[in-house]
Amino acid sequence: MPVLVNDLILSITDNKWVFLLLVNILLLIMGMFMDGGAAVIILAPILAPVAASMGISLVHFGIVMCLNLTIGCITPPLGYCLFITGKIGKISIEDTVRGTMPYLIGEIIVLLLITYIPVLVTFVPSVLGYAI
Repeated sequence: MPVLVNDLILSITDNKWVFLLLVNILLLIMGMFMDGGAAVIILAPILAPVAASMGISLVHFGIVMCLNLTIGCITPPLGYCLFITGKIGKISIEDTVRGTMPYLIGEIIVLLLITYIPVLVTFVPSVLGYAI
């Protein structure tokens, strides 16, 4: 099964930057509809071997995956954290979305930075002597 998924994704693109863009889009959408833990359990065994075959560090890919799913949980229309914080703060969903937009924009900028500049994520582990 993993070989079939790997072949399917590699038939779409063999460029690791395009693959990371597609994964970012997929995970942001998945994060809107699913809990992050469940999405990691479902998608990591499928996507990690493909990322490894493209030469992407699994540490880098794991951080990108987790940040994507975290951003997805505060992204409208169905980000479940929006509903939770709205209920706790006793404010409407519209006000909650309006209040989180600056943070959402900042998180997306950070996501793009760590996605396309992998050294931001892998620098500390490589300095500590871990093989990345």
